[in-house]
Amino acid sequence: MIRLSFDRGSVVSEGGPVPYGKVDARSGTYRAPAFRYRQIVEHLEREGVAFSDEVFRKGSRLQLSSSIVLRDYQEEALEAWSIEGHRGVIVLPTGAGKTVVAIKAIESLGEPTLIVVPTLVLVAQWRARLEEEFGVEVGVVGGGAREVRPLTVITYDSAVLRSEELGNRFGLLVFDEVHHLPAASYRRIGTLYAAPYRMGLTATLSREDGGHVSLMDYVGGIVYEMEVDELAGVHLAEYSVETIHVPLTTEEQREYDSGFSIYRGYLQSRGIRIRSARDYQRFVMRSGRDPEARRALLARNRAMDLAMNSSAKLDYLKRIFQSYPDEKALVFTRHNKLVYRISKEMLIPAITHQTPRREREETLDRFKSGVYLRIVTSQVLDEGVDVPDASLAIVLSGTGSSRQFIQRLGRVLRKGEGKKAKMLELVSRGTAETRVSRRRRGK
Repeated sequence: MIRLSFDRGSVVSEGGPVPYGKVDARSGTYRAPAFRYRQIVEHLEREGVAFSDEVFRKGSRLQLSSSIVLRDYQEEALEAWSIEGHRGVIVLPTGAGKTVVAIKAIESLGEPTLIVVPTLVLVAQWRARLEEEFGVEVGVVGGGAREVRPLTVITYDSAVLRSEELGNRFGLLVFDEVHHLPAASYRRIGTLYAAPYRMGLTATLSREDGGHVSLMDYVGGIVYEMEVDELAGVHLAEYSVETIHVPLTTEEQREYDSGFSIYRGYLQSRGIRIRSARDYQRFVMRSGRDPEARRALLARNRAMDLAMNSSAKLDYLKRIFQSYPDEKALVFTRHNKLVYRISKEMLIPAITHQTPRREREETLDRFKSGVYLRIVTSQVLDEGVDVPDASLAIVLSGTGSSRQFIQRLGRVLRKGEGKKAKMLELVSRGTAETRVSRRRRGK
């Protein structure tokens, strides 16, 4: 008879081979990646092989009950996930209720569950929501907390570090913002945990590096997907997106043209064409060994810095505030230096990755209560922040990622009585930033 057990991120088989297993010469056992546990068990059952399963620490099923009533599309998402063997990725816009779908999945499955999230803000939000719905104490691992319970919320960083201890304690893994999982530092979570049931949640799955393809093995494929436009005006707020092309000042335009001239001249002299992120990465690597490439890269970076952080944008931002004096607004930038400049000049609370957690929470609480009408931030609030009554998003600068664009739009899409959300995107006219804007909007 084969005996299955768990050891340091592996399923160990004593007494015979198993699929995906490799012989451990020291012990004479077979070892397979932990995430293959379900496939191994299904294979042994299908082939009629006798085995004892000691992989999981046996515990009683969770007896949970919530008052949540799912919307029709949320029920469809949960059913699609169930049909696929309780595995797969659910793609829904921010504000469409991905969290409640996961909560109903936890309730219906009754398995000890580990919810993996990217930030401590999300840890707190998930814990509060789970305790509110189920009336049970929820464990937390991350940010100095190390309390493990049958229902536990953990950061991606801690899930990596604690995999040997926790890898066989949860039957269900819920990956919030699952697009983080393929990152080199996090994908081990997908392989080192034995959980047979897995759910991924995201507003947009694709990654520019193509890493999302690996989620098929770790979580499952997309089982349900809905776009923003399918829910806007019904379950999400009506919205509009407007791109405003702002001219640089005369001095800024001169400096921009000078910098980009150096960059383009170098590319032309070497016959280099930048058509993709990979092409650009090759150019950056080349700058490490070619002084002229280094000079061209620095000139390009200075030019883009001018375009994204122009003083003309700040003047236009003041006009926007005058036009929307009572709107609760989130201002997004790519770089912290512009965040702090706006905060100082316009007396607007700022949140960046450098902001202490308590200060961040106080700022968001005052924003939600209406004490603050505006917050300026860099990329730290792109995801995982619940601001239901924010109605205006102003993007001063960002990456070419469509995911970031959708996430920022999602900050203002939560439904409200008579609410009409608006995103204003400021782009420096006549610069390469216009291409960045088109790329993130898929145009």
